[in-house]
Amino acid sequence: MVAYRPRIADAELADRMGSAGAVLLEGPKSCGKTATAQRRASTVFRMDTDDSARALVDTAPELLLRADPPVLFDEWQVAPKLWNLVRRQVDDFGGDPGRFLLTGSATPRDDVIRHSGAGRYSILRMRPMSLFETGVSTGAASLAGLFNGDFAPSRAPEVTVPQLVDCIVTGGWPSLLGVPVRAAQRWVVDYLNALVEVDMPQMGVRRDPATLRRFLASLARGTGTELSTQAIATDVAGPDRTLDRDTAAGYLDVLNRLMVTEDLPAWAPHMRSATPLRKSAARFMVDPSLAVAALGVGPEQLLRDLNATGFHFEAMVLRDLRIYSQPLRGRLARWRDNNNHEVDIIITLDDGRWAALEVKMNPEAADDAAASLLRFKDKVDLGKVGEPAFLGVVTTRTAAVRRRDGVHVLPIATLGP
Repeated sequence: MVAYRPRIADAELADRMGSAGAVLLEGPKSCGKTATAQRRASTVFRMDTDDSARALVDTAPELLLRADPPVLFDEWQVAPKLWNLVRRQVDDFGGDPGRFLLTGSATPRDDVIRHSGAGRYSILRMRPMSLFETGVSTGAASLAGLFNGDFAPSRAPEVTVPQLVDCIVTGGWPSLLGVPVRAAQRWVVDYLNALVEVDMPQMGVRRDPATLRRFLASLARGTGTELSTQAIATDVAGPDRTLDRDTAAGYLDVLNRLMVTEDLPAWAPHMRSATPLRKSAARFMVDPSLAVAALGVGPEQLLRDLNATGFHFEAMVLRDLRIYSQPLRGRLARWRDNNNHEVDIIITLDDGRWAALEVKMNPEAADDAAASLLRFKDKVDLGKVGEPAFLGVVTTRTAAVRRRDGVHVLPIATLGP
């Protein structure tokens, strides 16, 4: 049995279970939710495989709910009635914290029966593993430290561009730790096959694997862009096929509820300029491996076209920064105006602190990226949003340093929570 690899979510989960009667740990299939949750549970019911447990939800739910706490209901969405049963049980125990833990890899459609859970549930998102969690990154350039002004220069480990490309292809799936790249590629392809042949149809999508695969490929081609729903529908349809916008929108909704897509919204701060800002979100999958698998490409093709690979590198940086910023209660966005000036990632914390980062796979582009960040800062109305906590360029190698102009250069293999 593979030893458990500590996750950044471990501390978050412990904190939530210390204050909430029930915690929902949600994320895409195979991101490690069950392994993380089991470490906190005394009783485990696997709702997707345990027929008797599912039957008890209707016939004798008290046998489940009164088990030795903390009680874990793994893949709770298979038995949606659990949501309200757990909520009421939390009330019956006076909000006693840490009694219930639910994991879910899909969000059921909203319905009038399912109560919001406000005040009873704490919801925590998990994603595939970051490079810090897989051991590729040293974590020397701490995101929390950068926000707090605590930064020390550090050399990046010897991680080559081909090795980072392998990280893109393999992704952050715990099952693939130490697995050869070719075998990992096959695993991710199988993951997508299950998505289009089983998971999406179970969520109400008409079973049409060929169309769904084309849809995923179109979405993957639009990684990091403001690809519209209509543009995806047109791309998938082609000259001899049709796909209407509403159907495409339905596919996107299902992928979002399966948590395999996670778009990056637009940031709209107070600006000194009157130039209109773009409001569309940028398209991303939750892990870069899904997009490259949907496109049917591997390390060789990615290394031959590093310009295109830059979008997938950005997706990997985004995945990691989502993970590192979550304990800080950070929100990620991007900024772009109608003159096509843009900043790849904006991180905003609840207390109003914010940071801006450009992502450049080529370290030689750091000078231009730093200059772009400084021009952007001059456009922001700092009197209303405050000075940025830091500006940074995330790249592939060299060292984590603070330049003379104040912009940080941050190799991805030095980033951490």
